[in-house]
Amino acid sequence: MRVDKFLKISRIIKRRTIANEACDAGRVSINGKVVKAGADVKVGDVIEIKFGNHITKIEVLNINESAKKEDAAAMYKSL
Repeated sequence: MRVDKFLKISRIIKRRTIANEACDAGRVSINGKVVKAGADVKVGDVIEIKFGNHITKIEVLNINESAKKEDAAAMYKSL
């Protein structure tokens, strides 16, 4: 799954266009490497997102094509 789609479906970022812009600006990295929006996400990957001065680190636990609001939090674990 693409990283921008994962961030949207897991509800880490509200809109896919915003997730796409964050990736293009170099604020998203997977396993320590800065990635573009089309990069693949796999179970076990660590995603790091920079929001201003705050850095959010998450580990991918599950990948679903769609998720309800209640199930979205089960897709990742905060580190």
